[in-house]
Amino acid sequence: MTSTRPLTRTFSSDNTAPTSPEILEAVARAASGPALPYGADAYTADVNRQLSEIFERDVDVLLVSTGTAANALSLAALTPPWGSVLCHRDSHINHDECGAPEFYTAGAKLVLLGGGDAKIDPGELRTAVGHMAGDKHSAQPSAVSVTQATETGAVYTLDELSVLGSITKDAGLRLHMDGARFAGAVASLGCTPAELTWRAGVDLLSFGATKNGTMTADAIVVFDRSLTTELTFRAKRAGQLPAKMRFHSAQVGAYLADDLWLRNAAHANAMAARLQEGLDKIPEIGRLGTVDANMLFCHLPEQVTKGLLAEGYVFYHDRWDPGVARFVTSFATSEQDVDDLLDAIRRHSAD
Repeated sequence: MTSTRPLTRTFSSDNTAPTSPEILEAVARAASGPALPYGADAYTADVNRQLSEIFERDVDVLLVSTGTAANALSLAALTPPWGSVLCHRDSHINHDECGAPEFYTAGAKLVLLGGGDAKIDPGELRTAVGHMAGDKHSAQPSAVSVTQATETGAVYTLDELSVLGSITKDAGLRLHMDGARFAGAVASLGCTPAELTWRAGVDLLSFGATKNGTMTADAIVVFDRSLTTELTFRAKRAGQLPAKMRFHSAQVGAYLADDLWLRNAAHANAMAARLQEGLDKIPEIGRLGTVDANMLFCHLPEQVTKGLLAEGYVFYHDRWDPGVARFVTSFATSEQDVDDLLDAIRRHSAD
């Protein structure tokens, strides 16, 4: 059944956002004639060039249709079936991938770590990288996966990421970054993509784009290029080597051109900051955690939640704990959308 709720009242996910017009235009141009299949086209070569320039080094790029595919294929290339992936207990790969990492790795174990704001605690990681290492009875620590931005909307600082990268490398492990909201992290920190990835020890990046403007395309950016051949075969085997790759590439190429990816992310972040500022002025609302990117959590009184739902607002609530709500903004969220939501929360808070 098609929803009749106004999209301006949808704050459940940035996946609800439309596609940037520049990207739709690029797809239309790519449809104007033939091109070589399976990534042998000029569009795909151009994306590889763009990302190499953005990351300030030669990289290999595999374009995929989902963030789940990017994460699962990356972890499979880093982790043997008898290995383990060290990640935060609130990471997306733990809660929201339906076991895809375990499936694609043929049974590798996710070892869950703690830490505030869904960031891995360095002390816990330092212990975990050596736990049962060499013991034939135990899954062997093989890779670390960090989420940037995290599932609570916080962002690892460069110093925090550098510490985790050093612990990982000192233990001889590989480092994966789930960058479903990577653009938001870069925009939040004002750093370079290189500083936030390979210079901090990242070997593979799941470069998210669908939450921030593309239609059907995410990417795996390969910094350790010794992994590229295996990843290519794994992508084909997983059904992630599209014959008409140019349509993925056209999307990502337009996404990267003229810094559209950063402009979209900066706007989404700004809308979350506007929402945060407004919520902090409502005494009945208790905000939770750090808001660095385009997502925030808060405690909502029951009457506020019911009132918002009755008005057609769409957002996650009571999924984590009773009374806890999550609001996510996107590049398509307007200031008026945020102000209307805040006005509704104020009204229902006074009921």
